[in-house]
Parts: sequence; C-alpha cells; structure tokens
Amino acid sequence: MWRYEEVLPGAMPITLGEGMTPLIHAYRLGSRLGLNKLYVKDEGSNPTASFKARGLSAAVTMASALGAKTIALPTAGNAGGAAAAYAASAGLGCVIAMPADTPMANVIESRAFGADVRLIDGLISDCGKFIGERSAAEGWFEVSTLKEPYRIEGKKTMGYELWEAFEGKLPDVIVYPTGGGVGLIGMWKAFEELAVMGLIGRERPRMIAAQAAGCAPIVKAFKEKKESSEFWDNASTVASGLRVPRPLGDYLILKDLYDSHGEAVAAGDDEMMAACRNLALMEGIFAAPEGGAGLVAIEKLVAQNKIDHDETVVLFNTGGGYKYLEAWQSSLDRPNMPAV
Repeated sequence: MWRYEEVLPGAMPITLGEGMTPLIHAYRLGSRLGLNKLYVKDEGSNPTASFKARGLSAAVTMASALGAKTIALPTAGNAGGAAAAYAASAGLGCVIAMPADTPMANVIESRAFGADVRLIDGLISDCGKFIGERSAAEGWFEVSTLKEPYRIEGKKTMGYELWEAFEGKLPDVIVYPTGGGVGLIGMWKAFEELAVMGLIGRERPRMIAAQAAGCAPIVKAFKEKKESSEFWDNASTVASGLRVPRPLGDYLILKDLYDSHGEAVAAGDDEMMAACRNLALMEGIFAAPEGGAGLVAIEKLVAQNKIDHDETVVLFNTGGGYKYLEAWQSSLDRPNMPAV
C-alpha cells in the first residue's frame, strides 16, 4: 500500500507487504446472482489475513516515528493480531484487550507476536473502556479505532486500489462488511482526495454497509433515517468483526451511506455462513463470515432490484476464513444449511 506514499503519513514505513490485494472477477457466482461484473476484493491475503493490516501499518509507522514505546487497543480480534505483528516489526510493546470469546486464532497470533493480551468478559465496548481507563497511567499510546488519525489513512488505500484497478474509474457499488466502519469511511476519504487531485469527477459508488442481524446498529439507524446509531444490546454473531454494538464513527458511516444513495443490510449467521460456503465452492475463496454477510447483502439487493445486472459491484471480503475455523467447522457440520 505504500506505493501511495504521497497521500500517506510521512515517515519510514513499518511494512509487512500489506495492500494490493487480489480483485477477483467472480464469474460463476455473478452468473448465479445475475450479475455480469461482480468482483471480490480479497483482503484475506494481507499479512495476518485481514484488512486490519493496512490501518495498523500506518498507525504503528507513526507511533514509532513519534516516539511511542507501547501501543494499546481494544479489538474484536483481527486488529489485535495486526497490531501485534506490526509492533513486533517496529520493536514496540503491544497491549491488546479482546473479548474472552474471540476466535482462538486471534488470541494465539497476538501472543505469538509478543503482545500482552488481556481477555475481557464482555464486548469490544468493554475492551475499549479497559484500554481507555489505563492508557494514560500506563504510558500506552492508544491506537483505538478513530481515536488516532492514522489507521484511516491506511484503510483508505483500498479506495485508491479500486481506482487503479479499474483504470481511473470507480465501481458502481461497493459492499463493505461494517463493524467499526473505518474501511468504508476511509474509502470515501480516498474518493474525495482523488477528486481534489482532479483524478475523478463527482461520481461516487453507492456504498453498502453489511452487518450481522445480531448486531446491526447501522442498519437500524439507516432504516430510521437517523444521523447516529444507538447501542445494540446483547450483540451476538459468529462474525466477531461485526460485533460492534455502537461504532465510534457511526455518524460518518451513515453520512457516507446517505451521500452515496447507498444501503445498509443485515444478514443472519446461517445466511452469512451459507454465503461463505458458496464463495468457497464457486470461486475458491475461503472467506471470513464478514465477507459472507456482504454477499448476503448483494443477493438481497439484487432481489429488490436495487442493484442492476450490468453494474460493477465490488464485495470486500475483509478477512480469511482461517481466522474463523470454529465458525467454519460448525457450518460444515450442518450440511443442510440454506444456500444463497
């Protein structure tokens, strides 16, 4: 991603080769859904197998440049593994708070990279409170979502890559699994920057936020035409990255959805895992449940005639299925799950 260094933080990059992930033309799955130009942007090929590598590369780069000794953050899983990896590369300490029921792969990788992992009984909101209450006293540099300015700079490169891959144009529709929503916000920022540089006009993709039915604060707020969301009680879903009861940047996410004439769609756990199985069986993509939620959103919007058959649609698979083996095992043990 550091090929875009002119629009990234100005410091010596801490990089593990993140970015420039595959953009796969999903011919077979697109044909099944009646879409001629369905693409999957597979962020699972990033270091630590998720899109979180982009934001943490930028954040750790600047934390190191500014003299931080230890970074700290709450995480639903994937951000923790990425933070630990980049902190290790930079020679920084790393403290991570994650829910006690986070997928084991995230816990193992974070500890393997030397992070101090604190398992918290609760949700990511409880983990955020834990980090927030201790950072100042402990001397930790907090890199929580949208509480520092650099993670979004790394995430925005997903938008630059789409612009480059489509030879100076943007797709008609972008479907993004939305927990904290920084990737969606970041891409919108990238499009604004491209316009300021005169590289695109005022056209924008319709941004689609895909959430889990068991934790859908953005979907609820969007349907109610609100400018911010409410805390989602008893949040529960196999897609741990979507288990964010109230995103800190909810008002930014919703504004981008409204401004782009987009949508917000919820997917049930069985639906998203069935969609993941279709991604695997039809396209050879071993996706995270979050990616499955995005595919469910596309299927529902096509059925509602809100996506045209000739539009260019990009689905972001935000992580690799290898990080969610418990969810995948449960799915494979239930062969009669509904298909998308």
